[in-house]
Amino acid sequence: MSDKAFKSVWDAIEDDPAQAANMKHRSALMMAISEHIKAKGLNQTEAARLFAVSQPRISDLMRGKIGMFSIDTLVAMLAAAGIGIDIRVRPTRVRTLNNPERQATPKTARQRVAA
Repeated sequence: MSDKAFKSVWDAIEDDPAQAANMKHRSALMMAISEHIKAKGLNQTEAARLFAVSQPRISDLMRGKIGMFSIDTLVAMLAAAGIGIDIRVRPTRVRTLNNPERQATPKTARQRVAA
């Protein structure tokens, strides 16, 4: 077992840095929706009406079923509730062939096990 530290659980779980980033963003959006529902004291039926989805979708969201939600779906839910999102775009530090002195992407959990 490695003692390698990761910035996020998604960095350790996902093989692809792009997929890890997608999971981080979906997770953040899901948590924001869940926290909004709790802060407003909404039951799942009320939340479903607010977010323009079915009650079972709210149940899936509250149980953290991240694989059932795309970023597009989560953004649409937030927009339906009148909740805005701020997006910040910034470069990441990844080693490239043209710039080897830049920091390398950490090994994935599967790569560590295989090593």
